[in-house]
Amino acid sequence: MQKHLKNAALSATVLAMATVVGTATAADSTKLRIQTHFSQEQLSGEMAAEFIEDISSMSNGEIEVEMFYSSAVVKSTETFDAAATGILDCDMTGGAYQTGKNAAFQFAGDLMGGYQNPYQQMAWLLHADGYTKINELYNKYDMEFVGWWIPGPESLSSTKPIRNAEDFKNWKFRSPPGMATMIFKNLGASPIVMDFNEIFTALESGIIDGADAANLTNNVGLGLYDIAEHTNYPGFHSMPADHLACNKDVWDGMPEHHKSIMKVAMQALALRNATANEVANAQTAKDLKAKGVNLYEWSPEDLQAYRDAVQAGWTEFATTPESKSLLESHMGFLKDLGAMK
Repeated sequence: MQKHLKNAALSATVLAMATVVGTATAADSTKLRIQTHFSQEQLSGEMAAEFIEDISSMSNGEIEVEMFYSSAVVKSTETFDAAATGILDCDMTGGAYQTGKNAAFQFAGDLMGGYQNPYQQMAWLLHADGYTKINELYNKYDMEFVGWWIPGPESLSSTKPIRNAEDFKNWKFRSPPGMATMIFKNLGASPIVMDFNEIFTALESGIIDGADAANLTNNVGLGLYDIAEHTNYPGFHSMPADHLACNKDVWDGMPEHHKSIMKVAMQALALRNATANEVANAQTAKDLKAKGVNLYEWSPEDLQAYRDAVQAGWTEFATTPESKSLLESHMGFLKDLGAMK
């Protein structure tokens, strides 16, 4: 009888332990549907895949991601809303796509020449009040900002020479939404806002003369230099930060160690992305020159003309309390760095 009772007690204990383990496993499981505007063939797309491998490995498989590349579910500009409303779980595009909601998203994505390199901009995020400031904005739209990855300054692609600011006059080009359209209009260009994946066809058909799309290497991945024989390098006009932002309820429901893994993995991705693109762009510049593509390096005078237009544009664009708060934070940090007077 005692043996029976001992066996029964042992069985009950084993069952209870199994139940606890099973419950913990279920609680520690995170499944995310994420969309990016990058294709799997682009360098940034490859890095997004590496990010997924990192968080899966660091979580021992507890975090599972279904990634939708090339904006396969909704348009790039609609990704943020799709995540906020539960169609997706996370958005891996960029904040500047959401400037129609609030001008502040511009300053949560791209200062259009304010920072000179990715390391300066990441320093604001990590060592100033970047995370807090951005989430003050994102949380109002039911999203949580997780991190940035910044490839570095972008280069324009064009079927016409873009040697200086004068060449922007009457230049029709694909522009992302936001402050870029205003700045380039002030310089005499004709920006046309269109989705990331419509650029090649529009360039090929002559609807546009050029595009503000990505850096040299990612432009190659898009096939733009198969048509456009002119570009600028080093880039200067834009350095957008691609983000990872997740549905606030989904984020809040994740185990704390999963949140930590995601944030740390994004910071690792940011470093890998910035350094890899710096190396890749230098090699891409050599390859493009060898193929006969014209690479223009702007003079200090022309660069200053652009930056003057940008700084005037900041104040003009910052029309909401959130945008003024973010711009003030950036400007204070840039002055502390000695990168701005």
